[in-house]
Amino acid sequence: MAAIDYAESLLQKDDYVEGCPGCAVDRRKQLQRGMPLKQILTVWMIVLATALTIASLYPFLYFMIRDFHVADREEDIGYYAGFVGCSYMVGRAVSSTLWGVIADRYGRKPVIIIGCASVVVFNTLFGLSVNYWMAIITRFLLGSMNGLLGPIKAYACETVRDEYQSYGLSAVSTAWGTGLVIGPALGGFLAQPVDKFPGIFTSDSFWARFPYFLPCLITSIFAAVVTIACFWIPETLHTHILVSTSSGGSYDALEAATEQSDIKEMEENKASKKSLFKNWPLMSSIIVYCTFSLHDMAYSEIFSLWAESPRRLGGLGYSTEDVGSVLSVSGLGLLIFQSSLYPILEKLLGPIMISRVLGIVSIPLLTSYHYIAMLSGITLSIVLNIASLLKNVLSISIVTGLFILQNRAVDQDQRGAANGLAMTFVSTFKAVGPLGGGALFSWAETRLGADFLPGDQMVFFILNIIEAIAVLMTFKPFLVERRNS
Repeated sequence: MAAIDYAESLLQKDDYVEGCPGCAVDRRKQLQRGMPLKQILTVWMIVLATALTIASLYPFLYFMIRDFHVADREEDIGYYAGFVGCSYMVGRAVSSTLWGVIADRYGRKPVIIIGCASVVVFNTLFGLSVNYWMAIITRFLLGSMNGLLGPIKAYACETVRDEYQSYGLSAVSTAWGTGLVIGPALGGFLAQPVDKFPGIFTSDSFWARFPYFLPCLITSIFAAVVTIACFWIPETLHTHILVSTSSGGSYDALEAATEQSDIKEMEENKASKKSLFKNWPLMSSIIVYCTFSLHDMAYSEIFSLWAESPRRLGGLGYSTEDVGSVLSVSGLGLLIFQSSLYPILEKLLGPIMISRVLGIVSIPLLTSYHYIAMLSGITLSIVLNIASLLKNVLSISIVTGLFILQNRAVDQDQRGAANGLAMTFVSTFKAVGPLGGGALFSWAETRLGADFLPGDQMVFFILNIIEAIAVLMTFKPFLVERRNS
């Protein structure tokens, strides 16, 4: 009986406004007991639908650029690949702040649905690219129309109770990391199906003309299913548009109350927009996030190029299928770690200490890649799988900690705009990552006989410099955490 009375008191709480979707979600949160698995899984699926497309092209991008016949030399392929790799992030940098403002004004749900639908359209068109410029344009449109990553982080915090926010944000980063690993795995296994599965796909079929369409089609189908499912997810934004009145209340009183509420809301929105850049806990976490993300995107671009380039140029000579196998193992390990161990570590150490320690560990790990290339056979396969698994776990865990800091730095009415602002900045850095990584890799292949850091040693050395700078930024007085009063 006491439990029933407590539930009824929560449902009748004065803070809840009838007709407000955010208040309806808050009611359900107060009544919920135990881990919110449904909400966490929903967030995970939405982010995965987006993340699968981000890096799915990396295993076959080397061969796609080769087939477009835009590179005069084999050493130049990485340079042209960088422009295709960065075009998505350029598009996202242009539009992320706008999508964040839309999410704060009209709700998280519409932005999420539009973002998932854009994956279906533009990712499919990318798989049908017949030339270099079509590939760049479709990737740019995919990035500019898919603005859900900022609002989904706000949604992940708002759809669960405060004590489970680390799990919600961990779901975002886990799905993101899984997509950045499983996406390339799908690209590696399913690209060029005529060569890999000649018994199913004939040499004179549609798949021979569009050898990179199959992985794009699979990810687009998954995104289509998620898009449809998103129509049934709850909205979490507090609107508070409706004003309750008694049966004897006059129309004039209702109109005056509504007008006063609208003016107050406009003033609060102006104040919140002005305060974002002055919020140092938010801005410092965004800057650190941008630096780590620059490293991670450059690494993602370089890893596939390095693995697939010939042995004579310092690479591993891997096929797209070999790269897909390595990244599949990394994705499975990442999923297990983020869903089970990360929330425990976050409670013990805090998000700042986790990002700092794991960033330090990443430096010697990445240095070992040059020596891994000297191995061969089963030894190479085992060691490379372990190194790739560790590198991806470390990278995504660092990002998860920074997600937590960003969302704790602002109140709910600012989260959409704050995350949109973060996506604008980080997308710019992520656009530079593939572009710079591809150019760096191409340049390194021309200096294999250099006396100072020849070949891939220079590549991994520069990546480590970026990582070291990011680690230094995690110390005070640069990175600070918001203290709740």
